[in-house]
Amino acid sequence: MIRRDTEFKRTVLVVDDEDVNRALLGAIIEQKYNVLYAKNGKEALDQIKQNADGLSLVLLDILMPEMDGYEVLGEINKDSKLKKIPVVVLTSEKSAEVKSLELGAADFLSKPYDLPEVILARVQHSIQLFEGNKIIQATENDALTNLYTPEFFFEYGHQYDKRHPSHEMDSIVIDFSRFHLLNELHGRETGDEVLIKIADGIREIFNEIFGIACRHDADTFYLYTKHRAEYTSVIEKITVKLISILKSQEIRIRMGVYFDKAHEIPFESRFDRALQACNGLRNKHGSAVAIYDEEMHQKEMFAARLLEDFDTAIREKQFRVYFQPKYNITGDTPLLSSSEALIRWIHPELGFIRPDLFIPLFEENGLVQKLDRYVWKEAAEQIKKWRDKYGITKPVSVNVSRVDISDPDMTDYICKIVNENEISSHDYLLEITESAYTDNSQQIIDIVNNLRNKGFRIEMDDFGSGYSSLNMLTTLPIDALKLDKGFINNIAHGNKEMRMVELILEIAEFLKVPVIAEGVETREQLELLKIAKCDVIQGYYFSKPLPPEEFNALIEKDIEVRKELKAKEKEKEQKQR
Repeated sequence: MIRRDTEFKRTVLVVDDEDVNRALLGAIIEQKYNVLYAKNGKEALDQIKQNADGLSLVLLDILMPEMDGYEVLGEINKDSKLKKIPVVVLTSEKSAEVKSLELGAADFLSKPYDLPEVILARVQHSIQLFEGNKIIQATENDALTNLYTPEFFFEYGHQYDKRHPSHEMDSIVIDFSRFHLLNELHGRETGDEVLIKIADGIREIFNEIFGIACRHDADTFYLYTKHRAEYTSVIEKITVKLISILKSQEIRIRMGVYFDKAHEIPFESRFDRALQACNGLRNKHGSAVAIYDEEMHQKEMFAARLLEDFDTAIREKQFRVYFQPKYNITGDTPLLSSSEALIRWIHPELGFIRPDLFIPLFEENGLVQKLDRYVWKEAAEQIKKWRDKYGITKPVSVNVSRVDISDPDMTDYICKIVNENEISSHDYLLEITESAYTDNSQQIIDIVNNLRNKGFRIEMDDFGSGYSSLNMLTTLPIDALKLDKGFINNIAHGNKEMRMVELILEIAEFLKVPVIAEGVETREQLELLKIAKCDVIQGYYFSKPLPPEEFNALIEKDIEVRKELKAKEKEKEQKQR
């Protein structure tokens, strides 16, 4: 328990040109308050300005020389900070009371003064109202934009719906894309100015139609407003505000709208749907407004079902690890060199679920690391099964995400599953995306060097999809490049796409780093890559990803091909003798 030797005292300014009145009021209130004095309006105004942050109340006489009480009230009203300080007028004229209240006075004390306890009670009441309003304003408004805080916004919305259940309202989310980049390029002050301008634009919209708004997150605004047919004009009004401080190409405003005519779902949930519509505009050019519709609703429900079923799917092994073969094409006959482990979901009710539907969802919701580790374990066990079945080891590569790399026990976990399955780390390949290298290159380099020292081979995945690869290749510790399939799609003899591939292959050859081409689907692509001295091919030309029981056939065929090649080589050697 804290012992307080002295109680905190609030400060009151007593303004009266008569010495007796000042002394009388001071004597009454000084037992509970710190008292300042002023004998005329000019002196009072100076005191108010000097002590604005510490003043809890002003007791102001109306009839004074130099500057009367009305003039003081007028000057206070011109200043947004000073007008928040409550003023109790001291007067003996009834007409002065009305005029004073119209000018913003909080209360009045009649002359001659009442009993001391009455004066103290009215002073205390005025101060309590003032402090209560300050607390409400502090929790009601966002300090930067002066829009509502999220807590006040949602409570206001609930109360509005109760009082106006038949009003057709829209829930809106407005977001400034890549706001963090704006702060980095122009500084925090410019970022704050952008947010203020957006708020100004929102207020201008609400001059035309009823609405409330809050700044929900750093760069995200929630609006609740009467339904309107179009929202392009809303974006335009906000853009006009921003054009004074930003170039047009820097303005990236997007808006999601949810219309709930009958208020069928909870207030907060409406904004979840508006946010989903808004987020759907990411990486879409030319679209600034998205309306939540039935298709989005079905997508939302599907995503919720996948998230709900995730743990069960892991436990029941609904996730299946498929393997897509990689073929070495440096010789006359393509040979199976390794494979990539790829995840598939065979749901007992929903059937086959494409990876592009669930992997981004799990990345967004923090589940991808658990899924990756599931794949790593299954892949290690499969390498052992093939070795036990065929007496040979076929290396498998697994994907390592940026989330995985940031986990301090990643290396220990990979070493553990390799050791448990008694396989060589040399046969357990790790694919790390190019973007991971460019995000935090030194940290990745240290981790990768540690893995390579333990015998693991590292493949840079999706090479060419990032921005910094070519000038980093000489320093990055990698054992192979996986050429992004975007390079392969349109290659043809002599075209610029093929020339780009040839340049990358030449650089890789100079660096003595083998290249794996992903997404090879045609014989022509294979021949072009072989001529350009690509080392390994992966894609549908050879095989789609297969479950282990079907992949067995590829291993068995490869064993036979290698036997035939070995026999031919032996026969050739005998003839040469």
